[in-house]
Amino acid sequence: MTKKGKMEKNTDETNQLTEDKNKLEGSSTKSSSTEVKDSKPKKKEEVIKLLEGEDQKILDYFSKDDLVGKIKDLEEKLNKKEEEVGKLKNESSTWREKYMRLQAEFENAQKRWNKNKQDLRLEYTATTIKSFLPLYDSFKKALQDDDKNQEVLKGFYYQFMNILKSFKAEPIEVKINDPFDYSYHDALSSVETKDVPSNTILEIIQDGWKLDKDVIRYVKVIISKEPKPPEPEPESKKESEAIAEKVLEQTKVNESEERSKTTDHKGKKNQENINPDYIS
Repeated sequence: MTKKGKMEKNTDETNQLTEDKNKLEGSSTKSSSTEVKDSKPKKKEEVIKLLEGEDQKILDYFSKDDLVGKIKDLEEKLNKKEEEVGKLKNESSTWREKYMRLQAEFENAQKRWNKNKQDLRLEYTATTIKSFLPLYDSFKKALQDDDKNQEVLKGFYYQFMNILKSFKAEPIEVKINDPFDYSYHDALSSVETKDVPSNTILEIIQDGWKLDKDVIRYVKVIISKEPKPPEPEPESKKESEAIAEKVLEQTKVNESEERSKTTDHKGKKNQENINPDYIS
């Protein structure tokens, strides 16, 4: 062959190789694109399968004895848990009762403390007001007397009374001829009289005072009482002696009658005891 023929043959082979190469590259690109396209729907299908739970799971197989043993263990554990729950319930109920009792005791103690506090406050105010009552008595006596300074005293008196009333302290209202009441009045003495019924107030010696509802000083009064019945007049000595003689005579007569009765009774008994056969 000539050189030209060899050259043409080589060029033809190279062209064929290039064409085969291009065909292979084109097929590879197409296959890669088709694989990419095919991979996308495959991933979607896998996700759908996972969501729908279509994946198969492997099941564990046990024998009957193993299952019975496990059930017994579970029942024992359940019984223990129930016992523990019962114990906890009992403990909770006991603690709840203790809490309720403590709460009730605390509330009662608080009420008692508040009451004692109020009582102490009233007691202290009563003692302080009671210490000022002699001043009230002196004011009242000064106002009853005829004095030029009564207007000034009245001003002080009313001011003093307003101060006492601000603490809910006021004098006990009482009048003459009112019935005697042990809860408010204190009887110093009694006078016999027929004009009024017994236990009636005849005179007020000292005014009484009360704080709210408690009496801090009783009203000192004089009350009436019924007079004693008249004593019988003494009899003369002669009349008393005559009465005594009559009594002695009557007793002697009674004694003689009793003796005669006893003798008659004994005679009758003796006659009854005599045997009639012996008499015949």
